[in-house]
Amino acid sequence: MQGTVDGFNYGLVTPLVAYLMACLGGALGLRCTTRALLVTRSWRPGWLALGSAAIGSGIWTMHFIAMMGFTIEHTPIRYDWLMTFASLAVAIVMVGIGIFIVGYRGARGTALFTGGTITGLGIASMHYLGMAGMHLDGQLTYNTFTVSVSVGIAMAAATAALWAAGQVRGFLWSVGAALIMGLAVTGMHYTGMAALEVHVSGTTEPTVGASPAELLAPMLIGPLAFLLLAGVVVLRDPLMVMGRPTAPPAERKPGIPAHTEAPHRPHGPVHHPARHLRRPLVHRRSRTPQNR
Repeated sequence: MQGTVDGFNYGLVTPLVAYLMACLGGALGLRCTTRALLVTRSWRPGWLALGSAAIGSGIWTMHFIAMMGFTIEHTPIRYDWLMTFASLAVAIVMVGIGIFIVGYRGARGTALFTGGTITGLGIASMHYLGMAGMHLDGQLTYNTFTVSVSVGIAMAAATAALWAAGQVRGFLWSVGAALIMGLAVTGMHYTGMAALEVHVSGTTEPTVGASPAELLAPMLIGPLAFLLLAGVVVLRDPLMVMGRPTAPPAERKPGIPAHTEAPHRPHGPVHHPARHLRRPLVHRRSRTPQNR
């Protein structure tokens, strides 16, 4: 028989908290991506990696906070540890690939399309891999068209967010992009859940996996702590709040402010105009009649 699915067991609490977590991860990750475009290539991988981990952790946390409000009538649900961890790893890796493409190739043209597509597929893969980790006495099926719509939402949201990060404008610009990305990612999640149909076989509790309280609550502590730490790193960097630096990145040396750089010296020998006035004294012997 078909089971009754309830995605709002705690009302609007879980959707709102999930949306806020998606916005937090998106804001930190996009600002790190913007910061990476303002530094030399030696510092760029670190900022891009931090941005990838922030976005991946944010959307993963959003997904499983929303899943804490998901229930199926008369059927217990348990979650597989390995699949749950794998969904987090897939989110970070695939989002990272998309962000690194944009970080090194620029947020325009083919690079933006490729990076946004891979990032969106990473978001969708995280969602459906996490759903595959669910165990219950029944079978899950999906409506193909609705699944396609959810994947399209994820790809469009990721592309728009990466484009906004590449504009290198003010902090409020990234916040606005993060709010839009959080709305789209959360919308993708609930669109994917709308594609779900559950065919219940019975009420027997699965013998593998852990309950949501046993697994999800402890596992959320790690990503939440990481997001808070990333937030501290972002807020302590002055260029995260400011816009473009006063000088292009190529004209700066890592770790040296613009006003302390060594002055430009011309190549070749240095000519001193006053030197030609100094002539050595030459003692000449006077010609006297005795020496003739």
